Amino acid sequence: MAAEMSELRFACQPGCTACCQRRGFVYLTRDDLARAAAFLGMTAAVFEKRYIYRTKNLRRLRIPRGGQCRFLRADGCAIHPAKPTQCRIFPFWPELMKPVRKWRETAAWCPGIGQGELVQIETARALAQEMRTAYPSMYP
Repeated sequence: MAAEMSELRFACQPGCTACCQRRGFVYLTRDDLARAAAFLGMTAAVFEKRYIYRTKNLRRLRIPRGGQCRFLRADGCAIHPAKPTQCRIFPFWPELMKPVRKWRETAAWCPGIGQGELVQIETARALAQEMRTAYPSMYP
């Protein structure tokens, strides 16, 4: 990581849903799917049928055309305790950490970047690696 990334601070801000309102998809691992289904009291098969769009290598939450995540509520994520890996790891995604410009661009709309306690570089790298491991087809 660049020297400029040597002092990372991040803390989700109460009531903030800025990351949930960005364009894009939420991808789920098998474990994510099972955890969310259990949290909602349904089987993984039922959860997948209702909420998942499956591509060749990936599962993602179905989002209505022009809409947002079905689990986004005014007060936050309806499945927060079982949220997908992608959501849990944000903003420590590999593509947001390098180049440093991407981190700064994200900080422009994410009020949690620059807040809270110092995040050790090793911790940030481990989270980015967890993202790579969870979604290998996205990070070849």
